[in-house]
Amino acid sequence: MRFIFKLFLGLVLIVVVAAAGFRGATFLREGTYRFSDPAPGGSFVATDLGEVYVREAGPSDGVPVLLVHGSVGWSELWDDTSRALGDAGYRAISFDMPPMGYSEPDSKHDYNRTTQAARIDALARAMEIKPHLVAHSFGAGAAVEAAMRTQERFTSLVIVNGALGLEADPEKTLPLLLRPMWLREVAVSSTITNPLALKPLLRQFLHRKDTANGEVLEILKQPFEVIGATENIAHWLPTLFVPPKDAMSMVPARYADLALPTGIIWGREDTATPLAQGEALHALIPGSQLLILDDIGHIPQIEGPAELQEALVDLLGSF
Repeated sequence: MRFIFKLFLGLVLIVVVAAAGFRGATFLREGTYRFSDPAPGGSFVATDLGEVYVREAGPSDGVPVLLVHGSVGWSELWDDTSRALGDAGYRAISFDMPPMGYSEPDSKHDYNRTTQAARIDALARAMEIKPHLVAHSFGAGAAVEAAMRTQERFTSLVIVNGALGLEADPEKTLPLLLRPMWLREVAVSSTITNPLALKPLLRQFLHRKDTANGEVLEILKQPFEVIGATENIAHWLPTLFVPPKDAMSMVPARYADLALPTGIIWGREDTATPLAQGEALHALIPGSQLLILDDIGHIPQIEGPAELQEALVDLLGSF
């Protein structure tokens, strides 16, 4: 028994030291940027809900397209898509949804779906645009919510492999291990903001595994150098696990009232949000169009950028 007890204490000590090491490493990485120091290629827009980092491509007088990234992404992941939209004559605008990327973090750490939807609306108002709204994965929740609450603010809606959570248990709560903030910071620092874990983590969401290459990984890692990135993502983390309580977009019946022209683009091989979810969404939204991308999984921007761009330009042209 004494040996087993010593072994247990040794294992606990190893875990604690490793966790402290991961968290300590973030303090070495973070410090290159403050949120107010824009990365090359972007600028800030002042909104009612803080400074928002944006990147643009295409003619300034083109029809605006507002691109919303998914969880743990940021605006540069849309750059190839933005250039394709710009070549088609659109004004492509991608932005960082806090706490991701370079936008100003929320002072109250409020990252629930309805607040994120308000951020999208606030950005559209600040830029004085009525854009086509295009959203990927977890970002689709905020985009759909914004479209439902302020339909007059947008021209159309395109959902790309949306992670809307309509099938989630509304009574689901945050796992006990993630309730203490310090444990969430350890979890984030050992996975999301850990450069060593980024590639295997990304590959879990891809059908075309080989597309998790160095260029993509370098793009994803950049914002993790922002001061406070790990802490801010740890504040956001519960939104991945706990369904929003007050969101219209969590009520299937509400989708019948969505009057915007709506397109749905989905990777056929998606295992994170399977195609059945896209088909169910298509059935909920009257008049919606569903385009399926073959041999592509959850992240078309990475796995099949040319296929996504063609589908998106075709959809926008049909509205």
